[in-house]
Amino acid sequence: MASLALSGIGLLHLRKSPHSVAKVPAAIRCSKLSESLKYKDNGKSTAVGRDYNGQAALPDVFLERIPAQKSDTRLRIFSGTANIPLAQEIACYMGLELGNIKIKRFADGEIYVQLQESVRGCDVYLVQPTCPPANENLMELLIMIDACRRASAKNITTVIPYFGYARADRKTQGRESIAAKLVANLITEAGADRVLACDLHSGQSIGYFDIPVDHVHGQPVILDYLASKTISSDDLVVVSPDVGGVARARAFAKKLSDAPLAIVDKRRQGHNVAEVMNLIGDVRGKVAVMVDDMIDTAGTISKGAALLHQEGAREVYACSTHAVFSPPAIERLSSGLFQEVIITNTIPVAEKNYFPQLTILSMANLLGETIWRVHDDCAGGFEPYSSLGID
Repeated sequence: MASLALSGIGLLHLRKSPHSVAKVPAAIRCSKLSESLKYKDNGKSTAVGRDYNGQAALPDVFLERIPAQKSDTRLRIFSGTANIPLAQEIACYMGLELGNIKIKRFADGEIYVQLQESVRGCDVYLVQPTCPPANENLMELLIMIDACRRASAKNITTVIPYFGYARADRKTQGRESIAAKLVANLITEAGADRVLACDLHSGQSIGYFDIPVDHVHGQPVILDYLASKTISSDDLVVVSPDVGGVARARAFAKKLSDAPLAIVDKRRQGHNVAEVMNLIGDVRGKVAVMVDDMIDTAGTISKGAALLHQEGAREVYACSTHAVFSPPAIERLSSGLFQEVIITNTIPVAEKNYFPQLTILSMANLLGETIWRVHDDCAGGFEPYSSLGID
């Protein structure tokens, strides 16, 4: 039986690059990470950026990069309060320290931001997902942008691992707002020069911004992890939990030994309410890998998993970049329908939401490499952006 293999992932080609000058393992430079930077994969406490076996969650090339030149003071990274551990990992991978910033709330809930160091003439990167509480984190991001602009930063790039309001990207019925466009306008008008986002709900959201957008896909991280598992390629089928995710699932399947594709047809009765109607494709006796950009209440993916089991699937894996995990997601995901739930750390997962089937992979190395390429204009002999899945 053929082993599961990746097909067409540019990440793996970087191992052959002859341009590597110096190789310094990130683990050496990450010695200052505190014990709080831990995740639980499959119920086991594990170091950040590692899978449950202690292996690197990304190909080896991402654990080795040229450390930052201390004389290069133009690059500054600041973190909001939404996902500080991820920002610390990104800075650690890049061999930098997070910039000093003061963020506090007044008694009435108003947000106060003050940079504690000069950013005049610097390229500033602000790491802040607009995850729940979405409105709080979005407002914090806008004020951070304004603070950098008024401090005379040369360029301001917002690193948004999870872009909230992305689902409100079109009008499906009359008198609806398109909140994704509104949020894009707010970020632009606040003073951002560039946006770096992960796995937007739909590609059309890029067009809502009047500034450049680097769209980073989390697929390489999940694909590399799946390739390390002992799943026969003959037993594999990739499943889209709805018709809207077919393009994403098809691209995923193509890179997993060109695996067959199945589609769950569902009819939504209301927001966060899904009803599975039919399955298109054959999953009998197969290992089904369900792929989606986010898991919110887990209604869609859990009902899809139940249907797959009814149709004879041997095992079901759930793969998603963004773990929103609104109640009752944890109950649904830990109910025994899934062999494993594989997510990334674009959104922080509270320890109370860990369950045995959960595996968290780190996006820090991928985001750190993207920031370097944006900052250096892809200099240094690196391969094109497409090798990282960056548009």
